[in-house]
Amino acid sequence: MAQAAVPQSRPAPIGIPVRDLLPWAIFAGVLALVLIYFVGAEQGATSLISGNVVHEFVHDGRHLLGFPCH
Repeated sequence: MAQAAVPQSRPAPIGIPVRDLLPWAIFAGVLALVLIYFVGAEQGATSLISGNVVHEFVHDGRHLLGFPCH
C-alpha cells in the first residue's frame, strides 16, 4: 500500500527588531562592565567599598579569570 507524501509546513522565523533588542544589549554591557570591575579592580587604591569583603567574595573568580591579586 503506497502512501502519498504529506507536505509539512515550516514555521516562519520571527524577526526581532533592533529597537527592541538594543536596550537589553546596553543593559547586558553595563552589567558586564560592573561585574568585571568588581572582580578585577575592586581592591586597594581603586576600591569603592571599604573593607575586604568584596575582595574575598570574588577572590577565586579573580584567579580563575587571570587577575593578579596579591
